[in-house]
Amino acid sequence: MKITGASTWRGTLGFAGLGSGLTAIFFAIGREQNLPAHVPEFIALMLLAGLIYLSGTFAVENISLGGAPLAIILGAGVLARLALLPARPSLTEDVYRYQWDGRVERAGINPYTVYPAMRRLARFQNLRHPIATGRFVPTIYPPLSEWLFARLATVQDLKRAFTALDLATLAIVLLLLSALKQPLHRALIYAWNPAVIVSFALSGHHDSLAVFTLALSLYFIILGRGAISIIFLTFSFLSKLFSAIFLPIFLKRTRWAYAGLFIALAALAYFPFRSAGWGLDKGFSDYAAGWEGNDSLFRLLRLAGNSRAQAELIAVTLALGLVVYALRRRLEPARACLVILAGLLFVSPNAFPWYFTWLAPFLCVEPSLPLLLMSVTCVLGYSPVVAYAAGLPYRNSLLMLALEYAPVYGWLLVVGVKRVREAG
Repeated sequence: MKITGASTWRGTLGFAGLGSGLTAIFFAIGREQNLPAHVPEFIALMLLAGLIYLSGTFAVENISLGGAPLAIILGAGVLARLALLPARPSLTEDVYRYQWDGRVERAGINPYTVYPAMRRLARFQNLRHPIATGRFVPTIYPPLSEWLFARLATVQDLKRAFTALDLATLAIVLLLLSALKQPLHRALIYAWNPAVIVSFALSGHHDSLAVFTLALSLYFIILGRGAISIIFLTFSFLSKLFSAIFLPIFLKRTRWAYAGLFIALAALAYFPFRSAGWGLDKGFSDYAAGWEGNDSLFRLLRLAGNSRAQAELIAVTLALGLVVYALRRRLEPARACLVILAGLLFVSPNAFPWYFTWLAPFLCVEPSLPLLLMSVTCVLGYSPVVAYAAGLPYRNSLLMLALEYAPVYGWLLVVGVKRVREAG
């Protein structure tokens, strides 16, 4: 039962204090000119922001709130993003690869057939930040992302676009909550999420395009608009490939024949890049075969003595098992997506901090305390930047991985045992 009366001036002041603290933290991060040299301080500030975030989430779930706190929630979320938008992205290099891909495309070159280390393409490098990671790998990004890269010339243009899509997702979250007759204040779970704010407003990750189109797909499936839901699910897949795993869930709620619509749209999007032939997936397959970062269960599978191929087979089986589970239990779309996505991230060989932004819209509709904690502790996944900035390999330490994941898995285990006892 919720505590009433928090819509009074005391409740409003409480949220104003939390919102002010959150925005102050991101203004401090945005002013730091050399984040790679201050990663421990960055992580400490992000964990503090996470504490404010969890406090706000607790208040939203346990206190009846009025209109003023909702305005504060949305305003603080926007201000936190604006604080980071002018800052130079320095925690990851991804946005510079987006820029390189866009330059290549504008020159009429197929990004699925070339890579940054090619000498004849040296002119497309950002001289202030030449690409180091994945320089021998063709692009891993799907066509809709590539289409957007080609239309945004500068790093700041890319950051602004992906932050705008992030804020558009916040608007869709409000529509989702309204359609499901849930408290609009739950939008805080997305608006104040530290990983979301940093991933898009600071680092300019393109995942906001996939998250926005996926949230739209969920919204339309809830409204019973099957065809348009599948169209936006396809757009999400064409932005980030992980969205394909949700196709059976959405088809189950609409018509299985819409699978043809998904395939046709995907084929149409890839058609302009057909000159790559069978090499269309080379970048992604190279990435899948060669990268392992910030992983949890996958790393345990490897430490147990499995080869990479064996671990990948087990991971794929577990992920598909969750899809079957969601279908057989007839889970509601938001819950099904959250369960499948969380499982996918836990078994994936790559679970970088910005990947956990994928969970945020679904957590607004289906709050899960362990996964909310995961969206905070994932900031520890930035710890390898310390060594990388010093010229050492980008590697996760087992200690930091344990600190990041152990509390979450422990909490999930407690929740699971409790549910089993209640069911028995």
